[in-house]
Amino acid sequence: MAAAMAKHRALAISLQPKQYFNRLHRRNFLNNGPDTVEELLDRHVVKKKKSFDDTEDEILTRQKLTSTRREVMGLYRDIIRATRYFMWPDSHGVLWRDVLRANARKEFEEARFEKDPEVITRLLIGGHDAVQAALDKLVEKQKQQIAKEQADRDRR
Repeated sequence: MAAAMAKHRALAISLQPKQYFNRLHRRNFLNNGPDTVEELLDRHVVKKKKSFDDTEDEILTRQKLTSTRREVMGLYRDIIRATRYFMWPDSHGVLWRDVLRANARKEFEEARFEKDPEVITRLLIGGHDAVQAALDKLVEKQKQQIAKEQADRDRR
């Protein structure tokens, strides 16, 4: 069986060496998608083309604003939900929950009148990533704290 495969492979190489080599050494990546956020945005954010029909433009603008507004409000609610878990005070005695909520509110207010869909998309992606990273760090620290407390109990 192995000899037959080697014979067929040698025949394939001799008939079409360049095609065989290209197929053999071509890299197949699991993710053929974008490597950076910029590439992701370039692929998915469609630049507006000029049209002369104002009513269609107005309807499209309203739909985009509604969906963007919905995403932004969802991110804000996610931030508020995530800050529930930060119940310890900082060095000034203020709860981290309140500090995080105030900072989130300030950043949302700064970007409130942003019109560029690319910038809005970047802000949304960054916001979701930041919330997820904060929650992941919190979970990791809580796991470490639980393991430490359990080790202390085992020593006693």
